[in-house]
Amino acid sequence: MKDIAINFGGYRLMVTEEPTMKTRENRKTGEVETVTNREGVNQFVVMLFAKPRPVEGRRTGKGEEIKVNLSADPGEGFTEGSYVELINPVLNTYEMRDPETGQITGSGLWFKADGLKPAGHGALSSAA
Repeated sequence: MKDIAINFGGYRLMVTEEPTMKTRENRKTGEVETVTNREGVNQFVVMLFAKPRPVEGRRTGKGEEIKVNLSADPGEGFTEGSYVELINPVLNTYEMRDPETGQITGSGLWFKADGLKPAGHGALSSAA
């Protein structure tokens, strides 16, 4: 399955590393290249700390840092420590298989969104 819609409404998302253009190392040349989509649009990445919002009667989880791929430049103003919401967040999974045996040798997931927007006032006030 690809692009599984997800709801981060139960989480506060805080920027831990500001959005940057996504890059990767070319295995053949060793040079760093900018990552683009099929249409040639530069891709971006942001690191967020996702902490569950408090729920009465439940212990609040500790949270986790996640990397989110962004399909467009999110613009200015998303500095470290700011609270954000993801625009159209989705989840994708992957698996790697041994070419000889076909057995799964690794698997994981990654987050993607169309962009970022500042979190509403309620998200900021519940951050304390």
